[in-house]
Amino acid sequence: MGKASRDKRDIYYRKAKEEGWRARSAFKLLQIDEEFNIFEGVKHVVDLCAAPGSWSQVLSRKLYLPAKLSADGRDSDLPLIVAIDLQPMAPIEGVIQVQGDITNARTAEVVIRHFDGCKADLVVCDGAPDVTGLHDMDEFVQSQLILAGLTIVSHVLKEGGKFIAKIFRGKDTSLLYCQLKLFFPVVTFAKPKSSRNSSIEAFAVCENYSPPEGFNEKDLHRLLEKVGSPSGVDDLDCSSGWLEGPNKVYIPFLACGDLSGYDSDRSYPLPKVADGTYQSLDPVQPPIAPPYKRALEMKKASSQGIRELEKLSLDS
Repeated sequence: MGKASRDKRDIYYRKAKEEGWRARSAFKLLQIDEEFNIFEGVKHVVDLCAAPGSWSQVLSRKLYLPAKLSADGRDSDLPLIVAIDLQPMAPIEGVIQVQGDITNARTAEVVIRHFDGCKADLVVCDGAPDVTGLHDMDEFVQSQLILAGLTIVSHVLKEGGKFIAKIFRGKDTSLLYCQLKLFFPVVTFAKPKSSRNSSIEAFAVCENYSPPEGFNEKDLHRLLEKVGSPSGVDDLDCSSGWLEGPNKVYIPFLACGDLSGYDSDRSYPLPKVADGTYQSLDPVQPPIAPPYKRALEMKKASSQGIRELEKLSLDS
């Protein structure tokens, strides 16, 4: 697909380049904030699986830059934003980058050091595995990534804090919902307008972090094996009747963003300049060290080797 063709078919991809976002996913976080007001009163934020950095950009523009530009803004009052990813990413003003594993407790210790011993008011995660196209498999792997994210959330998020994470909807979504309910009394699954209807993607908006009494972070995965009833009654196992059948729990699901705004599944005409042509913009910030870089280098070297062999055969 050519750049102009993609600009026409994906309005949020085009708008992201025009407004300086590194990826179209920035609009998803903005639309979640429009509905849930997740940035209110936030001073410490952690962005998990942050690369290439579009959500970190949103955090910087919505939290750090307004505080920096305010008349009484002092360095000690500026919001602190920590972005974590295994891959490096280009710098963003007001964002501290940590290259590490979100499932490692040492990464949590690094975050808390950056916060001077304080904990985060908000943790966001837009991470996702490489999809296979097998929805059941993709849903399972994504849910495991979220539960891995809970490892660091349980260490760095303060009580009363919020956690936003990407999910893939499927037949076992109720299980993930009830696992999240162990730690957050209010859990809503939201679908931003900028997320395509054809995608199984949605976002878990978890509010008011309240871990179980006597909770030890080391017991996280053992605790998740037994899922508590959403009404807070007794602990039941994963085959409980309220996960399936007539007593199945139904998950709050909300469409967010301006519902009369741009449709992510629709094509829009390209804007014309004075001479009647359209100039496609380059991406704001290409990945600086993508995991597929080595594969591209090998493919390029292989192609060059084939051309050299063909040239030799022609010369002979």
